[in-house]
Amino acid sequence: MDAPSPVSPRFRELAGQLAAQVRELAALGWTPATSSNFSLRLDERHLVITISGRDKSRLGVDDLMVVDLDGKAVGSSHRPSAETLLHTQLYRRLPEVGCVLHTHSRTQTVASRLYCGAGGVRLAGYELLKAFHGNDTHESEVIVPVLPNSQDMATLAAHVDVLFDGGPLWGYLIDGHGLYAWGRDLAEARRHLDAFDFLLGCELDLCLLRAGR
Repeated sequence: MDAPSPVSPRFRELAGQLAAQVRELAALGWTPATSSNFSLRLDERHLVITISGRDKSRLGVDDLMVVDLDGKAVGSSHRPSAETLLHTQLYRRLPEVGCVLHTHSRTQTVASRLYCGAGGVRLAGYELLKAFHGNDTHESEVIVPVLPNSQDMATLAAHVDVLFDGGPLWGYLIDGHGLYAWGRDLAEARRHLDAFDFLLGCELDLCLLRAGR
């Protein structure tokens, strides 16, 4: 299979779709100070991913690039996100994954700090749990793992590998950092991201209410 060109119609179509979604997330305040990174599967061996350091509120097609599943740039001298390995890990391990979204909303970041000691956040009894692929009832629970932060992406990726050995997973938090969520396509990944952020916000509100009793 030939390497896809970063100027091909297919690349530009997917990059345009992803850029539009990222600008929406930036408008919500979920990508402060050029943080966050986003990707879409291009084919079995390549993905479209954000170029490091770009302003997500103004993201356009030229702010995305192609990398292979080893994280190496294809047809570009730009540097991909520093966390590219966490994206490629998901695409390699889960062939059904078509999109990965990583944001730094205030809710996600605060939740990651509050629950880092427990190692995760338990979400149970919420109707919105049905937003996650494969869940069809509120009578279930989803555990959102919270990983210790590290600037060593190989170390973080090793922690994520352990998580997958424990069962189905739709996302995880990194302490003091933000949330990774994914799905079979862009729409599903965004649905999972939105559901996580809302439910984490509910848990934070409940903590405040219980503390105020």
